[in-house]
Amino acid sequence: QVQLAESGGGSVESGGSLTLSCTDSGSRVCMGWFRQFPGKEREGLAIHYAGAGVVYYAPSLKDRIRATREIGKNTLSLQISSLKPEDTAMYYCAADFAPDLRSCHAKGTSADFRYWGQGTQVAVSS
Repeated sequence: QVQLAESGGGSVESGGSLTLSCTDSGSRVCMGWFRQFPGKEREGLAIHYAGAGVVYYAPSLKDRIRATREIGKNTLSLQISSLKPEDTAMYYCAADFAPDLRSCHAKGTSADFRYWGQGTQVAVSS
């Protein structure tokens, strides 16, 4: 399994922002960002399919997150604004192959990615 390179996590005060970045050395077309709270399943935040202008966003986070894909660097970044203490979690990058946009975005719900990063911790203080 190829390890995806994640960066950008850390500690931030409530109301602040962070930008997470992930680079997939495997050049897979479907990439996404997830987060996981202790004892919970991983939650899809943003999913992008290479070549598409549409990004899947988790409805509950849509107004606070933005994902951008840089194809040349095979990188997916996630900007999170107005951070709250309840955003404290481990954030994971994922990548996989997918035949089309629908199959890729569906992974945001199923979390059916074959390749995952080690995760980066985000801690929001109040």
